[in-house]
Amino acid sequence: MTTELSDQEVMNQVAEKLSEKNTDVPRTVINDVVREEYLALAGRPVRDYLSVLTERAAKKRLKKLAKAAA
Repeated sequence: MTTELSDQEVMNQVAEKLSEKNTDVPRTVINDVVREEYLALAGRPVRDYLSVLTERAAKKRLKKLAKAAA
């Protein structure tokens, strides 16, 4: 039995965490940003840190989106 999460599970966890912190951003936008950031990192040799790096990159983009919308 493996304890590794699937790519989709990792993206779902990151999106859930970010949506709790960014209640003013639609979940679909968060899902899209997380997916794009995850896929941008997925092919690189950072698999062990993919969740953390995805969250950081998505958080950064969501802040930029919030500033642009203000």
